[in-house]
Amino acid sequence: MFELTVKTHFAAAHQLKMVSEKCENLHGHNWGIEVCLGGESLNDAGVLMDFGQIKSLVSEIMEELDHKFLNELDYFPNKNPSSENIAIHIANQMSKRISAPGVAVRRVTAWESPNAGATYTPPA
Repeated sequence: MFELTVKTHFAAAHQLKMVSEKCENLHGHNWGIEVCLGGESLNDAGVLMDFGQIKSLVSEIMEELDHKFLNELDYFPNKNPSSENIAIHIANQMSKRISAPGVAVRRVTAWESPNAGATYTPPA
């Protein structure tokens, strides 16, 4: 098994309903994002997937989130744009974009601060 991890970040605002009074106020974070891909075998070039390609795909997703009010995005119409739901969204978007055979999203972590993050692991 091989795993590749790419780290990136984006800044955005959100409001979380039904969590706590503090979180219901409009506020923002500088999210740190870790995307981990995995697979069983290497391609003919001896890599699971080119890091440049992974970074490009992740960058496309970050552009959709960066400097936005997340509650207004179509991705979160009936749910809180929590770190958990952001991780799910990024994992789903990456899964749609990966074209390398045998490569899949293993996990995505959305860090809303250096000390608090949520990890989503898609079902196998």
